[in-house]
Amino acid sequence: MAQKERHVFIVSDSTGSTCEIVVKAALTQFKTTDVYLHKHPNVRNVEDIIRIAEEAQKHRGVIAFTLVVPELRKKILEEGLKRAVPTIDILGPVLSRLQDLLEISPMAIPGLFKHLDEEYYKRIECIDYAVKHDDGRNIRDIKDADVVLVGVSRASKTPISIYLAYRGYKTANVPVIYGMPLPRELDDVEKSRVVGLTVEPYRLRLIRLSRAEKLKMPENDPYIEMNSLMNEVSYALRIFKARGWHIVDVTSKSIEEAATTIMELVGKKQRK
Repeated sequence: MAQKERHVFIVSDSTGSTCEIVVKAALTQFKTTDVYLHKHPNVRNVEDIIRIAEEAQKHRGVIAFTLVVPELRKKILEEGLKRAVPTIDILGPVLSRLQDLLEISPMAIPGLFKHLDEEYYKRIECIDYAVKHDDGRNIRDIKDADVVLVGVSRASKTPISIYLAYRGYKTANVPVIYGMPLPRELDDVEKSRVVGLTVEPYRLRLIRLSRAEKLKMPENDPYIEMNSLMNEVSYALRIFKARGWHIVDVTSKSIEEAATTIMELVGKKQRK
């Protein structure tokens, strides 16, 4: 027997992705391929609802909807009842139950989930950027960063970069190597977006000792020798001051505290 065509109208005040996913997930439980989905995103007024209900009536279809504004949910239910069009409220029951449980009313603002979704992917993009631009890598496009951290080895550049990335900042970091010039690409970065990280030599030595022990370095290795550390930190500070960069002392700061200070100094810039 030939299967009859069925039409499902997906109606949403945002992208309609949530509603579409739920409908498609439900359809997998039915052995039919003759179901046609009609997407109607960004429905924000009564006129649109009436038009969609009329179209669904012509096709003898079903309306599945995710509308957060109570008036629009009420209207689409009324239109469905008036035109004998079955309606499926995807979000309504959930919002009602949560309202009872939380004892607060929903904000009824369309598109919030889309906004959260966009923020999530933006954060992932920033974390990916931080990983790819860690320790001076991919220096050619460093000018695209929201923040560039510069500092000696073990000055917490990487963990702070990842934290800032999680907060939505495209962050790169570049090491300062004693006696060697910094990459020329740093000249193309606005001074206001570069932060020099400094740390007291005694604290730096304690941090490096742990790594030195794992690598079985000799006690007089310049990497952990105090005079060498003092020269290294002083060299980095002279560069930071000469270039007019922000300077943050991370000696007694946690990663979160240092990152917060950097965000206050740099500010969130919307970059293309």
